[in-house]
Amino acid sequence: MMNRLVIAVVLVVSTVWTAFAQPRGPFVVSPEVKPDKTVTFRYLAPLAKSVKLNAGQFVKASPVEMTKDSIGIWSTTVGPVPPDIYPYSFTVDGVTVMDPANVSFFPNERFKASLVDVPGDVPLVHEMRDVPHGKVTYEFYPSLDGSTGSVVVYTPPGYETDFKNRYPVFYLISGTTDTEETFFKVGKTNLILDNLIADGKAKPMIVVMPYGNPLARIAEQQGKSKPSDQMGGRDSEEARRRAKLFETDLVGNLIPYVEKNYRAISDRNSRAIGGFSRGGGQTLRTGFGNMDKFSWICCYSAYLSNDEMERTYKHVGGNPEATNKQLKLLWVSVGSEDFLYKGTIDFIDYLKSKNVQHKTLITGGGHTWMNVKTYVAATTPLLFQ
Repeated sequence: MMNRLVIAVVLVVSTVWTAFAQPRGPFVVSPEVKPDKTVTFRYLAPLAKSVKLNAGQFVKASPVEMTKDSIGIWSTTVGPVPPDIYPYSFTVDGVTVMDPANVSFFPNERFKASLVDVPGDVPLVHEMRDVPHGKVTYEFYPSLDGSTGSVVVYTPPGYETDFKNRYPVFYLISGTTDTEETFFKVGKTNLILDNLIADGKAKPMIVVMPYGNPLARIAEQQGKSKPSDQMGGRDSEEARRRAKLFETDLVGNLIPYVEKNYRAISDRNSRAIGGFSRGGGQTLRTGFGNMDKFSWICCYSAYLSNDEMERTYKHVGGNPEATNKQLKLLWVSVGSEDFLYKGTIDFIDYLKSKNVQHKTLITGGGHTWMNVKTYVAATTPLLFQ
C-alpha cells in the first residue's frame, strides 16, 4: 500500500513538472526599436491567415501587411519613425488585438492599443531623465450617487520629505473614452513635470488626473451597462448634461478630497484646470462656470460654440475687463489637421471679438496624444507664476 502511494505521488509530481516544463513557443520581441528609428513589430500566430499592423498615427500607408516566417511569427519593419510615443494594434484574421509581447498599453474604455516609444537622440521632454522624480498615486474618493471615484495624483519631487511646503494644483482631464490613467501612461505628465521642474522651467505642483466619465462609472458600479459615447454631438444638451455632472463631481467632491488629503493651497490663484478633447470642453465649462475657483484654464483640442458662450457663459465675453482680471491664463491649442480645428479657431475668434485675453498654440498634426504632450509641456511652465 505504501509503495503504491509513493508511486502515485511520484507520478503526480512528474506530471506537474512535465506540464510546467512544456515549451511555450518561441520568444517574441515586439516592438523592437532600432538605433536608426526603424521599428520591427512581431506577432506569434502560426494558424492565422492574415496579420496586419494598425499604425495610422506614424505610418501613412496603414494598415501594413505582415509576413509570416517558418515558425509562425508575423513581422514587419516600418520607419524611420519620428521620436515620440504612438499607439498601435494588430488585426488578426479580422480581429483587432493588442500586442501580447508588449506590456505598455493605451488606457481606454473602448479601444485597446499598445504603445511604442521611439526615443530621441536628445531626450524629449517626456522621456525619463536622471533628475529628481515625483510620485504617482492611485486614489479613490466618495463621488456622486454613492459611487467611488478614481483619480491619479502626481506629487512633485520633495513632497514626501518637505512637509512644510504646500503646493498649487493642476486638475487635468482626459478625452472621450480615456481613463484617469491616460495623462499618466500616454501623456507622461509626471515625467514632463519632473524634467521641467528640474530645469527650473515649471513650479512644483500637484497634478490631479480624474476619470472624466462619472456617468459611466456610476452605471458600472450599479451593475448597469456603460452609456453610449454618442451624445448627439459635442454641443448637444446631453453633452452639456454630462459635462455638468462632471463639474458637480469635480467641484463638490474631488477638490474637497484633494485639499483635505494633500498639502494643496486652497485658493483660486493656486488652482488650474486643463483637458484634452472632451476633457477640454469639460475644462472650459467647469472653468467658466466657477470663475471663483480657478485662475488658470488650459484647453487642448476643444472649444465651446458661440451659441453656448452667449447662452450659458455670457459673463466671459460680456464683461472682458472682469474676465481678464480674474483669469491669469486662458490657453487654447489645437492641431491644424485636428477634426476639431475649425470649431477651435471659431472659438478663438470669438474670444478675440470680445477682447478676452488668451494665449494660443496652433501646431501641425491631428487629434493625438503626441500633440497633447506638446501642449502640456508648453502650458505648465506658465502656471502659478
